[in-house]
Amino acid sequence: MGKRVYRGRRSRWMIVLPSIAVVLAAGWAVWMALTPAPAESAQMMPLHESQQLEPTPPGTGDAQLPTSGTGDISGPADGGDVPEVQQEAYDFTQPAPEREAVDNSYFEDAAFIGDSRTDGFLIYSGIGCGENLTSNGLSIFKLAEKKALTIDGKDYTLLEALGLKQYGKVYLSLGVNELGYYDDQGFYESYLEAIDAIRALQPNAVIYVQGLIPLNEDRIAETSGRTYLTNEHLRIYNDLMFQAAQEKQVVFLDLYSAFADENGALPYDASNDGVHLSKAYCQQWLTYLQTHTVDPEALAAGREAAPADLGGSEEETP
Repeated sequence: MGKRVYRGRRSRWMIVLPSIAVVLAAGWAVWMALTPAPAESAQMMPLHESQQLEPTPPGTGDAQLPTSGTGDISGPADGGDVPEVQQEAYDFTQPAPEREAVDNSYFEDAAFIGDSRTDGFLIYSGIGCGENLTSNGLSIFKLAEKKALTIDGKDYTLLEALGLKQYGKVYLSLGVNELGYYDDQGFYESYLEAIDAIRALQPNAVIYVQGLIPLNEDRIAETSGRTYLTNEHLRIYNDLMFQAAQEKQVVFLDLYSAFADENGALPYDASNDGVHLSKAYCQQWLTYLQTHTVDPEALAAGREAAPADLGGSEEETP
């Protein structure tokens, strides 16, 4: 048999291929006509030195907020209100912690109940404000009985005088004159009663129980010779005051630790008689009060969080 020659098929491709080429060429021309030429302003020209891009300052850029995990700070998905930040609860089992200092205006609505130590503090610290409800020689045992103040010709106990107006804060500091009584249980119960009385008179005030500042027994021996004034007994009273503050859920200020030297005593140069503070140490006392304040909201949160066996009141009062 001879070879088959496919002349007819080859001739058909010879006709089709030029036609395809014409179609492709026409399509290319149409595409080029419809595509806009790049503008001159879009050319990749280097920036002038004064046009160099600066890094975006923190907080000004379009940083993406995290969408999951503990770092998510975006609002609720449904567009509702962002929950309020919870006030940190005050821990009544600890003395007031140090915080940022306030200025003296914080004490403009404060009342200071105490003895001659507190009186000296108000005179020499430079506080310049605060109600002076003090009496020399006063003890916690006589707080509700001794007519210690005369106002407009009328005699008042310190608690009666406290009730004449409302205060934002009440500072209580009594205990040195009681060291010779040796009635620890009576001292403790008297403090509980005093806190209750203050709270009844000042339901909206923050109550601060100030722990006793230590003594210098060497100075006492050189001056008055009162041997019953000892730091050993004073520390027992401080513990009882702290327990009372916990039970009644008020603020306790650990002034003892702030003033005690390496021997647990008031420095020798802090007092001329071992009891009452010099001007410099009264100013140190003020600095401590300025840096140990507590907000009413923190107290309210602390009362809600306090265990039931703490013995505190269920009243939502400072």
